[in-house]
Amino acid sequence: MERTPVAEDRLVEPAIKGEESALEHALRPNNLSEFIGQHRVRAQIDVLLTAARHRKTPADHILLSGPPGLGKTTLALILASEMSAPIRITSGPAITHAGDLAAILSSLVEGEILFLDEIHRLPRPAEELLYLAMEDFRVDVIVGKGPGATAIPLQLPHFTLVGATTRSGLLTSPLRDRFGFTAHLDFYSDEELEQVISRSAALLKISISPDAISEISRRSRGTPRIANRLLRRVRDYGQVQGASQIDLSGARTALEIYEVDEMGLDRLDRGVLTALVERFNGGPVGLSTLAIAVGEEIETVESVAEPFLVRNGFMARTPRGRVATALGYSHIGRTPPAQIASLFDTPAIDA
Repeated sequence: MERTPVAEDRLVEPAIKGEESALEHALRPNNLSEFIGQHRVRAQIDVLLTAARHRKTPADHILLSGPPGLGKTTLALILASEMSAPIRITSGPAITHAGDLAAILSSLVEGEILFLDEIHRLPRPAEELLYLAMEDFRVDVIVGKGPGATAIPLQLPHFTLVGATTRSGLLTSPLRDRFGFTAHLDFYSDEELEQVISRSAALLKISISPDAISEISRRSRGTPRIANRLLRRVRDYGQVQGASQIDLSGARTALEIYEVDEMGLDRLDRGVLTALVERFNGGPVGLSTLAIAVGEEIETVESVAEPFLVRNGFMARTPRGRVATALGYSHIGRTPPAQIASLFDTPAIDA
């Protein structure tokens, strides 16, 4: 039997899934005043857009960075709404060569917003073409081949590029420097997620108690997209049970069924933590050995489970390998060693 990739069946996976796109769009705010959280970024963008409207010019190019599920696409759509401008949406992986990007750029209209998701995955030839387009609003179309090839400059209308990336460190300096404003989106607090869940529940016509909202927010890993997904699963459970309102007990039971614990860890997260503590005495252990122990691909453990475990203090990355922290031991019901700091100084089980 072929195994379903973990990243596709995880309830707490922050990346959007195909069947969720319509639901996500329905829950998205339409303007900055409705956007919850990211107060610093929201205030900065408000100033930028207000100034652009006063000048009656397109806004500067904007780069949005941060983990998936925090609102980068939503902010791009809000930018278009606030500027009363059309928006074109594409992504780095969808552009396979420079000609694809040239075709998109040449079809833009004055003031249009081009949203380029996963901009760090843009092919290098396309990225180099983008430099000139962002600075001089021009692309050079190459006609012919070899020594007889000539470059014909094609003037572009003034547009606003909004780039989104989950890995800003992979962007080249020339590309990053051409953005007039860079915003980094941070994970949400529990209080902000409660506001997100309350708003979504009202839009979905879900009757839910404040305690249940708080419970969902604590398990949402600081990510609005995960909070909305958990809300829908809790709603499903309440509907099956015939409950007129989702209460704290119902929310907890539903999330236990879906294996999302009180700290937001799911089956894969707990499997990695348990293997690290029980099979390797808390580490240090190399990533490849840890991935084999839980029966997953190295990339899955590194990109799907590890970031959340490290960010929340359950696990640490050291030059010698991965180690479990005192919090990691406690979370799976194990007593941490008396001198847990010594784990950082012992040899790793593999490289």
